Amino acid sequence: MTEERQAIQAPVKKGLFRKKSKDPDAQKPYVKPKKIFAYRVNRSFGGDLVLILFLLAVGIFMLFPLVYMVSNSLKPLYELFLFPPTLFVRNPTFTNYTDLFNYSGNMSVPMTKYFFNSVYISLVATALAVILCSMAAYAVSKREFRAKGPIFEFIRLSLMFTAPATSIVNYVIIAKLDPVDKYWPVILPTVALPLYMYMIKNFMDTFPTSVLEAARIDGANEFRIFLQILMPACKSSWMTVILFVVQATWGLDTGAFVFKEEMKSIKSGFSAITSVSQQRYGVACAQQVILLIIPLVTFIITQSNVMASLATSGMKD
Repeated sequence: MTEERQAIQAPVKKGLFRKKSKDPDAQKPYVKPKKIFAYRVNRSFGGDLVLILFLLAVGIFMLFPLVYMVSNSLKPLYELFLFPPTLFVRNPTFTNYTDLFNYSGNMSVPMTKYFFNSVYISLVATALAVILCSMAAYAVSKREFRAKGPIFEFIRLSLMFTAPATSIVNYVIIAKLDPVDKYWPVILPTVALPLYMYMIKNFMDTFPTSVLEAARIDGANEFRIFLQILMPACKSSWMTVILFVVQATWGLDTGAFVFKEEMKSIKSGFSAITSVSQQRYGVACAQQVILLIIPLVTFIITQSNVMASLATSGMKD
């Protein structure tokens, strides 16, 4: 009994160097995590309402250029030159659209030919950009070779140069290769861009290399691994590239190298109509809306993949 009383009455030593319990089942003391932000907006109904109203206001602001463009295309000529300008059309009319197609019907080259040229340039540029940039990203991301690090650093350094900075160099190089009245001088500068390769490479880095090694052990060659395993897994990244290439090539003007009227793009055909006089300003607004349809449809189709690519989601080892 005396030993039990001494054990009960023995004071507990409190110090900085107290021995830790070796029992794995011992419960650790709860430590309250430190909050980065003392208050979160979406903890209450009022906070959620404020957040929703804020996002709604930002969304309306982002739609302002599109609404203004469509509104101008529906305005009669006298409303287009009002001061101060009005945001919404007062007397909507489709005269600008009918005049645009009437003018195009009187041209020596049909508008369908211009449309075909733009579709051809966009499809070929998109296919080449996806294939070439994906193959280069696969080599840099999943293959080992000499000077891999310096090559990738050089590619990443090239992201600093803007399009105007490289346009003169591209023109000098292409001008020495007999580019007059050919499609490839228009397509080639939009294909080999380091930004596309860099996006696909970052997405491929998240894919487990062990899966590729297992496929090699099973006898799959590099092209089969690239086409049947890696490309389906990286769908989000190359769908994002498709969106960027279509936006860059659909409204591209072919006037720098193409001089034959039957080989020009749809933007060149519309520009020949709207640049005649200032009285066709409404027709020019209708032209901008029509040129926006293809990029807008492409964005609607690829928007879910674009968000997944920006999040760089994927499997990891």
